[in-house]
Amino acid sequence: MSDATKNPGQIAFGWWRRHLRPDDDTGQARALRARLRRADHITDVLAEGLVIELHDRLAETPSWCAEPLTLAALAQVLARVERHEGRRIAQAFGEGDPKALSALRFQRLIRSDDRQELATGLRRALPLIGEACNVAALAEDILFWGEKPRIRWCFDYYGAAPPREGATEEETE
Repeated sequence: MSDATKNPGQIAFGWWRRHLRPDDDTGQARALRARLRRADHITDVLAEGLVIELHDRLAETPSWCAEPLTLAALAQVLARVERHEGRRIAQAFGEGDPKALSALRFQRLIRSDDRQELATGLRRALPLIGEACNVAALAEDILFWGEKPRIRWCFDYYGAAPPREGATEEETE
């Protein structure tokens, strides 16, 4: 499957698997993860050739809008993910008693207005869930952060099925 037929989440997952995945730990992957984790400025992230490679792969998809801040945020968060698993990140945050991420911190996270604020919150919260989540879903949510991902995260956090798209107002009450 070419990158043009993949969605951005699949592309980001493939990039993470090739260049950052800790279980196939080469010195190069370890060093890249460390540089991305320590980067203090957007240019520190964008100065990495492999991040530009991610941009080029994403640019082949029709839905990608080239925003350098979004790209940097995505790369920095992916550098924190240790394992890929089926559960989406908000599901993982809502698991346990008490929940892995408190309701107050979760609410602060979903109110993030920009990708950098979201990325900072995610990088701080990932250790609370063993740094494991669905990488492709996380990437999609970061790339297209807005009302839809926020709503889905709320339902995921509380372990509920979201309302069907196109449901009438009477059906959702």
